[in-house]
Amino acid sequence: MPHVVTESCCGDASCVYACPVNCIHPTPDEPDFGTSEMLYIDPSTCVDCGACVSACPVGAIAPSHRIPAGQERFADINALAYAADGEFGLTDARFPVNPVQRLPLAPIEHPRALAADEQVSVGIVGSGPSAMYAADDLLRHSAVSVTIYERLRAPFGLARYGVAPDHTRTRRVMSLFDDIARHPRVEILLDTEIGRDLPLDDLRARHHAVIWAGGAPTDRRLEIENVDAPGVGSATSFVGWYNGHPDFAALRPDLSHRAAAVVGNGNVAFDVARILAKDPADLVGTSIAPHALDALRSSSIEQITVLGRRGPAHAAFTLPELVGLVDDGVRVVTDPEDLVGTRDLDVDPITRTKLDLLAEVATTEPVSGRHIRLAFHRTPQSVSVDDSGAANGLVVSRPDGGVATLPASLILTSVGYRGRPVAGLPFDASRGVIPNEAGCVVDDGRRVPGMYVTGWIKRGPSGFIGTNKTDSGETVASLLVDLEAGRLPRPARRRRVTLLRTGR
Repeated sequence: MPHVVTESCCGDASCVYACPVNCIHPTPDEPDFGTSEMLYIDPSTCVDCGACVSACPVGAIAPSHRIPAGQERFADINALAYAADGEFGLTDARFPVNPVQRLPLAPIEHPRALAADEQVSVGIVGSGPSAMYAADDLLRHSAVSVTIYERLRAPFGLARYGVAPDHTRTRRVMSLFDDIARHPRVEILLDTEIGRDLPLDDLRARHHAVIWAGGAPTDRRLEIENVDAPGVGSATSFVGWYNGHPDFAALRPDLSHRAAAVVGNGNVAFDVARILAKDPADLVGTSIAPHALDALRSSSIEQITVLGRRGPAHAAFTLPELVGLVDDGVRVVTDPEDLVGTRDLDVDPITRTKLDLLAEVATTEPVSGRHIRLAFHRTPQSVSVDDSGAANGLVVSRPDGGVATLPASLILTSVGYRGRPVAGLPFDASRGVIPNEAGCVVDDGRRVPGMYVTGWIKRGPSGFIGTNKTDSGETVASLLVDLEAGRLPRPARRRRVTLLRTGR
């Protein structure tokens, strides 16, 4: 029986390199790797060896006869990815992709000896996935040591504070990061903020090179009337609240009313809606913060509306996240009117599966009890408020010009993320990233010696946990080229910062 990639796929491609018959796609060498929602196993090529199971850092791969309950759909989803004459591409004749020549074995690059005359010190700012993958690549070379600077008291960034607590398998990636952190040539300095505890210039003087992996920590603001009213917040802060992020420990979301709305329908919006709708008993034993679990136990919220401006064929959520939402035991519904015309759309097989799944949950019947309603073609216009000024609804418009007010006393915006400027580094305000060429920081068209960037602050807020692996690989490759070409500055002085070792 072939193996199957399931919902918690993080896309880091470890399985690709472990597979002896190259049946897992897209690979990092293929053009659609950066945009694919997950990786897929070709059922006609898989030899059932199980090498991918051992390689997967999040336990996302299972034999087809032992797929976890509630994820049986993924057997068909993997097969659909190869629907076009057995070739990978999520396509048919209407959606051509570049043909991929399959090799008998997945390509594996072995580290080579660096042309370095001395030990090389690299500082990494941040300890999220992009930082840890960069450290892992660097540590393959015995001449390199790494110091990671993390402003919080616990490492691993979004892997710890951004993944939903009930996505327990996805959170396993932290075990991989723990292994990297234990490497004898790694130091992690926790509770150390660059700019507050150590100026950037001093940091650069302590290392041959610095990689900034600070992510995109700022929410994109929804510019509508009354968006700052009590009861309106960001999905990011709510996620941080239930995941125990110290920046959001003081948050007190009002869960005392019946209706809530989430603006945006990406994966984070789905996470927020699912946590609000889930039976708190199902969250016991997960990593959810105790204060959040206590609050959810007394929640009065029954209806959570997740709305997006575009139609269902162009929604931001991925198919794995939709499957997880629908098959997780939470009641999910949508309006059949939002799906009108979707049967006639020319879409790829994965999008077609999304639309078919939405059709399964479409209903005109009244829904009682705790549930999630997915709404499409809704554009927020303003927040309606009560006499005290607190939110009590969301005014939305539709393409036909109609306007309606959705009842909601808790409104969470989830319309994207944005990087913020770093003192001492250039910043592209239009994209919210640090300008770079293949990870080398660029200021006014000229490279900044010894300064590199990776992750969302490099490419913008796109991709999944594993996407950072190839992204960081590109940055590290640029750094090593500069090292061997003698373009890295020499450290001016030794590091003298109090050291805290990392732990789970």
